[in-house]
Amino acid sequence: MSEIRIRVATSEDVDAMAELDAVCFSSPWSRASFEAELTTNRLAWYLVAEELDDRIGIVIGYAGLWAIEDEGHITNVAVHPDYRRKHLGHILVDMLIEETKKDGLKRFTLEVRVSNQAAICLYEKFGFASAGIRKGYYEDNNEDAMIMWLDTEKNLQEDSEGNLKEAATENGEGGI
Repeated sequence: MSEIRIRVATSEDVDAMAELDAVCFSSPWSRASFEAELTTNRLAWYLVAEELDDRIGIVIGYAGLWAIEDEGHITNVAVHPDYRRKHLGHILVDMLIEETKKDGLKRFTLEVRVSNQAAICLYEKFGFASAGIRKGYYEDNNEDAMIMWLDTEKNLQEDSEGNLKEAATENGEGGI
């Protein structure tokens, strides 16, 4: 893989993000949705990953969230199919969480297709846990969505495989 740069998305990324969304998702967001996210939505916070080719960045991934009080609602994580399984999704989610924690976010939530095991496994590595199902959430095929939450203030530790798990307390129960 050539050099990859992660940076905060700007309004100049609207077209590239909309094009990538169309490649990645069966129900992509419109160009107008991305334009609103990057120009008028004060709650929106997006990162893009770009491959540098002769100093020109080609957007190959993005991740975003809405910051509401101390919670972040992750809206989308997209990685171009040619760049999947190279940890780019992991890097984007990690940076999104770490950078927004600096702004006071403590809890994060998202919805993910119940059939998207790769994404579910990725989120579980960060400590996200299932909190329920939204029946028929995805309009394109009426698929259910798993609701996942991460509370970064819980007492978390890595297990032997590098996954974050709630640490046991002295009485054997998890958390604080």
